[in-house]
This record gives sequence, C-alpha cells and structure tokens, in this order.
Amino acid sequence: MRIAIYSRVSTSEQDVNNQLRALRDYARALGGEIVEEYVDIASGSSSNRPEFRRLLKDAEQHKFDLVLIWALDRFSREGILNTLSYLRRLKENGVCLKSLQEPWLDTRDEGMGNLLIAIFSWVAEQERRRISERTKEGLKKAKNVGKRGKDKKPRRKSGYYLRWAKSNKKTGVGN
Repeated sequence: MRIAIYSRVSTSEQDVNNQLRALRDYARALGGEIVEEYVDIASGSSSNRPEFRRLLKDAEQHKFDLVLIWALDRFSREGILNTLSYLRRLKENGVCLKSLQEPWLDTRDEGMGNLLIAIFSWVAEQERRRISERTKEGLKKAKNVGKRGKDKKPRRKSGYYLRWAKSNKKTGVGN
C-alpha cells in the first residue's frame, strides 16, 4: 500500500514534527510504504494551501492509495460540504483517508464513517470560528488598553495633541 502523509499547523511557531513522527510510525504499523509527505503551515479554513493542493493533484495522478492525517481538523476546517467534497475527490481517484487520532475516520469503511465525517467536519468548522472570534476579541481588548502589534510603528501624535501638551507644559496642567 502506497501511503501519503498530510500534516498541517497554523503558524510557524507550532511544530509539525510531532505529527510527522507519529504518522510515519503509523504508516509502518499499517505495513505501507510512505511515498510522499505534504506539510502546510497555514490555516485550515481555506483550501488555498500549497501542499494541500499538491496532495489533491497527486491523488488524481494515483500516486498513492491512502492519505494518513493526524486528525480531521488538520486536513480541513472548511466545514461539511468542502471537507466531504475533498473526500469524494480522493475516493473518485481510489484514495482513502485515515486519521491517527480518530480511529472511526477511515474512508476504507463505508456507512457510519460517512456520518461521523459530516459531524466532525462541522465541529472543526465551529472550532475555527471560535478561534477567530477569540483572536478578534483579544486584539480588540489589546487595542483598547493601548497595546500594539509587534510590527506596528508607534502612533504619530496629532497636531492637536502636541499643541495641547505644549500649552499644558507652560501652565503646569497635567504634570
């Protein structure tokens, strides 16, 4: 059995090597040959990931029989319809998907697996939304207390503020 490994992390601060080591061990335990590894450092909320696109293209060229993933949310966080369409594309090309962390996720088996895939695709999309909401709230809170991002320049003080500060310095107000 020819196996492809797909791993994804969202940011460069995260380490994908833990996923890769475990997936390589899993491939060996299944008795397969790893023919390719695909690694993205990108959000799973979009299919605009170079290695993900290459994986789908290589699946169309029948380069492997099985894709091993860490978990469904590492494969996609785009919701039910998109995730199922990717799985259908793989299946149409004779490629199955199997998750290390979710034993029920094995598209070599029909039936209950399809129902669970739909449910967990929805869960992964909801988690992506919660992460986005928490990030936006954190940024809003930081902005409200005067914090800036690392790469932002200090705000330039307006002419009004400079004139106010200068006049108050002369009169001693605000000191």
